[in-house]
Amino acid sequence: MEDWALIRRLAAEDVPKARIAQLLGISRGTVIKAVNSDSPPRYERRPGPTSFTAFEPRVRALLEQTPDMPATVLAERVGWEGSIRWFRDNVKQLRPEVRPPDPADRLVWEPGDAAQCDLWFPPRKIPLEDGTAKLLPVLVITAAHSRFVTGQMIPTRKTEDLLLGTWELIRQLERVPRRLIWDNEPGIGRGHRRAEGVASFMGTLATRLVLLPPNDPESKGLVERRNGWFETSFMPGRWFRSPADFNT
Repeated sequence: MEDWALIRRLAAEDVPKARIAQLLGISRGTVIKAVNSDSPPRYERRPGPTSFTAFEPRVRALLEQTPDMPATVLAERVGWEGSIRWFRDNVKQLRPEVRPPDPADRLVWEPGDAAQCDLWFPPRKIPLEDGTAKLLPVLVITAAHSRFVTGQMIPTRKTEDLLLGTWELIRQLERVPRRLIWDNEPGIGRGHRRAEGVASFMGTLATRLVLLPPNDPESKGLVERRNGWFETSFMPGRWFRSPADFNT
């Protein structure tokens, strides 16, 4: 959803579709679909019965009694003989319906434990030395306990620029958090994969990289709220001569 909104905003700024695809590390076809879509992408369950349909009522009944029952146990109880991965995926979709999230659940951050990292894209092009102007990313790091925020405009989303920017912002913090939390940024890593050089960088700083799973906005809400503040309170009425002027 975040990429969908960013794609449409960049397109509204007359950024070429090929450039948007390059900037976000996605295909040009994905950009075209986002520009032509009036609503953000969302998962829609395919209509029609599947091999799981006949077992769904019994699975629901068991989950209502024991919401944490493992998928393998559920499969045994209902007599499932098909793919356990397919069964597990269907059970995963049912769990939130029988066990809604606790509205009182909240995260507690200890001093020095973690910092949340993210990229924010100012909605205005920045003049460059060659006479052109570009939309450039801003690396933002927010200390989770104190909410102290640092940010720096960087040239690209490439790994080398992300790591150099991270080093500069940690120098501003004057401390190294025990964990740096990212949301699957391609230049840092996705899933269990780390971009080249990232593991060495984290090891040198003696910190741990945490890559969040998809659809987990609560775990990085602090830095995203700071990005919203940049958008609504920092940018309006301000103009910049260069990236250096922006950072100053």
